[in-house]
Amino acid sequence: MTRKKILGSHVKRLLSGVSDHGRRHLTEVETDLIQTGLLLEEAIEKLTFNFMAIHQAVEAEQDTIKLLLAGGTPTAEQKARLEELHAQVGNHVNAAITSMQFQDMTSQLIDRTLKRVTGLREFLGTLGAHGAEMLPESDNEEIVALLGKVSMALAIQSLELRSVLRKAVSQKHLESGDIELF
Repeated sequence: MTRKKILGSHVKRLLSGVSDHGRRHLTEVETDLIQTGLLLEEAIEKLTFNFMAIHQAVEAEQDTIKLLLAGGTPTAEQKARLEELHAQVGNHVNAAITSMQFQDMTSQLIDRTLKRVTGLREFLGTLGAHGAEMLPESDNEEIVALLGKVSMALAIQSLELRSVLRKAVSQKHLESGDIELF
């Protein structure tokens, strides 16, 4: 193989590797951001439902409370209904609190997304720093050696970043145990 073909092969491999690495991480960033949006949407729906249910339960207690404030005596049925509504409010408050646990998962997703963006920035910084070492008067052997050095440095960075990002995002629910997203 001629020196020109060897050089072209190294450049092609490097550019292809950078492109693949960048695309992979940007796809994962997109996936994490979409998942964060879905978690937020689901949490808001659950919170809205539970707060509306709490409001309805409190409204249902008002007639009996007014009766008590007026000095009246509630019936056994009204007393039982008050107890039932009290339990419902407690259940809805607990469900609302559980719904707010999305914050833990979204924090994990955002942290992982930031690590990906930082890793990609460092990856491109390494490429730029090594590229600055290449001089216009460099001969083919020097260029091939520099490309090999760049490729090795980028491969190491890529492996290090992947090992940091392997952890799955999970959340502990009070009622349902661990839920794994991936």
